[in-house]
Amino acid sequence: MAGPDEPRLSHIDASGAANMVDVADKAITDRLAVAEGRVEMLPETLALIESGNAKKGDVIGTARLAGIMAAKRTHELIPLCHALLLSKVAVEIEPDAALPGLRVRASVRTAGQTGVEMEALTAVSVACLTIYDMAKAVDRGMRIEGIRVLEKAGGRSGHWTAD
Repeated sequence: MAGPDEPRLSHIDASGAANMVDVADKAITDRLAVAEGRVEMLPETLALIESGNAKKGDVIGTARLAGIMAAKRTHELIPLCHALLLSKVAVEIEPDAALPGLRVRASVRTAGQTGVEMEALTAVSVACLTIYDMAKAVDRGMRIEGIRVLEKAGGRSGHWTAD
């Protein structure tokens, strides 16, 4: 068990049991989180997606919507997350021939007592999974890579950006 000045996991109580963090006494502040990920694929798969001729339809548009919907449902998917009133979810998906593949980025905002990192990560994850689902018929070797938080702002810990 960690001492009073040692880092500790916020979702584990003194007995070691998982619990939901009580945020009732935290100040309401503007919160932002940005996350990213990518789906690496064959160049031919990327070209098919960019052409709009994938058998299942508009891969990028569908993945964008799936990411937005997923962010709004994060509390239903991650057991100890709070239900949050999100003020903005933006999912951007850009082709990158150098990968080759698609880069996915999600930005989430709220005014609340807890951060939105999990919502941003969930948006990116589900958008990437949707891309895989819609293109797997032509490229089962796609890889979902690099999902991480790039930035968070608001709350007691202030502003943080990834190196």
